Amino acid sequence: MAIQINDIISKGILTPGRGLLEGYSHSLNPYAGCAFGRSYCYVRQLPVGLFCEEEWGTWVDVKSNAAQLLEKELVKARKKGKVTIFMSSATDPYQPVEAKVGLTRSLLEVMLANQPDFLFVQTRSPLVKRDLDLFKRFGDKIRISMTIETDKEEVRKAFSTSAPPIQARMKTLREITEAGVPTQATISPLLPCSRDFPEKLKGIASRVTLDDFWMGDGSGGKRTGKLGVRRIYEELGLDKWYNPDAHKIVLKMLREEIPDAELLVSQKGFDPY
Repeated sequence: MAIQINDIISKGILTPGRGLLEGYSHSLNPYAGCAFGRSYCYVRQLPVGLFCEEEWGTWVDVKSNAAQLLEKELVKARKKGKVTIFMSSATDPYQPVEAKVGLTRSLLEVMLANQPDFLFVQTRSPLVKRDLDLFKRFGDKIRISMTIETDKEEVRKAFSTSAPPIQARMKTLREITEAGVPTQATISPLLPCSRDFPEKLKGIASRVTLDDFWMGDGSGGKRTGKLGVRRIYEELGLDKWYNPDAHKIVLKMLREEIPDAELLVSQKGFDPY
């Protein structure tokens, strides 16, 4: 599928933290839209998804003036207190187009010149490894979080055809962890997985966070329900997984398999530090 790429001029780049991200002073989205087009993405039910003429997953807006905005807005934000940034809440900062335009990398460079107190980078793209040299310079003021919602490729393909393969994500996360950068394996949202999933997560990240639709979409699962995601579970014959208690079984498996790992659930796993 061809993705429509648009360069836009944004009026602002730092958004005050709210809702599930209330622990952060700001969120930062270098792009609008998302080429990964996940069927379960809660952003589809936000205004940016609902009121766009193009189908979600077919377009990406590049905020071409983001670095210039960030330079100015960081200075203002610092005058008001601690600056903790979540990148990103409504897109992936490592969209495929990032490999060409380097917008997220330019933002990291701006932040290194005027470091926030903490930066959380959320992605599902192996492209994130490109910026390892910059991550190291943040010391312990950064965490790289890789979404790994299942260990089964057939499930990944059913829910998010355009997203990067699971094995590539795991390999990238392990390499970033071994380089000494604080990391997180983020099972969010939890999708049907195998009993071997916890074992596969051993040692690939500094910690593991587990989340699901009901806890994580900001509406108790209502936004996800409107997307018709349950139908995919039914088509796969995995109806039992579409259950707000399913995460408890996987959490128990994680605790048994990797008892020494730091395991967090939902919002706590996305808070600063």
